[in-house]
Amino acid sequence: MRLPFVRAAWLAAALLLSAGCATRAPQHSVSAPPHEPATLLLISLDGVRAEYLQRGITPHLARLAREGVRAEWMNPSYPSLTFPNHYTLVTGLRPDHHGIISNTMFDEHLGNFSLSDRDAVGDARWWSGEPIWVGAEKAGLRTATMFWPGSEAAVQSVRPTHWFPFDKAFAIDDRVRQVQAWLDLPATERPRLITLYFEHVDTAGHDNGPDSRNVEDTLKAVDAAVGRLVDDIDARGERDRVNIIVVSDHGMAATSPERVMAIEDRISPDDAEPVTVGQVVGFNPRPGHEDAAARQLLGRRDHAECWRKQDMPARWHYGTHPRVPAIVCQADEGWLLVKREAIERWRRNGWKGGGSHGYDPARPSMRAIFVARGPAFRQGVTVPGFDNVDVYPLLTRLLGITPAPNDGDARTLLPVLNAAGAASPHSH
Repeated sequence: MRLPFVRAAWLAAALLLSAGCATRAPQHSVSAPPHEPATLLLISLDGVRAEYLQRGITPHLARLAREGVRAEWMNPSYPSLTFPNHYTLVTGLRPDHHGIISNTMFDEHLGNFSLSDRDAVGDARWWSGEPIWVGAEKAGLRTATMFWPGSEAAVQSVRPTHWFPFDKAFAIDDRVRQVQAWLDLPATERPRLITLYFEHVDTAGHDNGPDSRNVEDTLKAVDAAVGRLVDDIDARGERDRVNIIVVSDHGMAATSPERVMAIEDRISPDDAEPVTVGQVVGFNPRPGHEDAAARQLLGRRDHAECWRKQDMPARWHYGTHPRVPAIVCQADEGWLLVKREAIERWRRNGWKGGGSHGYDPARPSMRAIFVARGPAFRQGVTVPGFDNVDVYPLLTRLLGITPAPNDGDARTLLPVLNAAGAASPHSH
């Protein structure tokens, strides 16, 4: 069911979802019976780069890692942007295969896509592959999404049992309370999969830069919210019936007014139209201007390198999807390639720099996080960095469902699982 945003009283949503439960369930003194399947709680902390967890200001995430497992880092898929990587995490497909090739796209049949276009975001025709909640629902499992890119669309004509349209005004604590309300549901109604999303650290990083006080304060607040949720699960004796996975989509790099380039200095607007701007900049040459566009764009110049889509570096696994623009330019870390009018506006507003992502996923600043704890996971284990396509096979194993075709390797994360987790069959 689509759930309306409740700004002042989160309890109203809890009433709706809990089928009349007006209060939190009482604390339990014993764990759930071993035969009762564990709930999978997938939490995204947008824009939290791996290095943030080394700053000593995330005690609750550190506790999860001590009591469970963590990766040294997780590599985002190319491009290292929000929508492409969130959808990769839940499909196991690289952006070039699931179709969300950028935060901004053009499709000759569907038109334009952007994060702020609610109609496009909710149009299932943009979203290929099978997100984990669709696979779970098809297997007869209930699911609930407290925001996740792709969850507002009826992919394969299937929606989560419970879902919310994204609203950044939905407070951090209310998001946590909503998840608690879902966890309070009776076993026959409780979702087997719950997603929770926090965009706040990413916003702070863009506005102030990755080394800012604002990022650290915001990171502390989000870490505390995760801690409240984990403490609540433990206090009710449910540590052995909830598998928690915390991930991020990408990292963050510092930007500055000295590292900005005007698109018009790279190519004449008469020869090509930019489809995306910023760090990964895609151009479609205007009809009859293909050669002129290639002469001006291709190759390395001014802190960016451009390729024809079919010639992009193989390690990025990018360039075959029809939505990828004909020519793609990748800016160097910390550089931005935007329209001149944007640069002039920033100067008028006194912009002093901030942060951005979308850079080469191999850069340490782009590395994401992976932390997990629960009855399926080992304790105190750290694994080497891995590609985020490998998360999806883990999710399907934890839910006991058959994975859809994907680009991940199910063997990568077997070392994080205990004997019970590793033995989970693909059946519900």
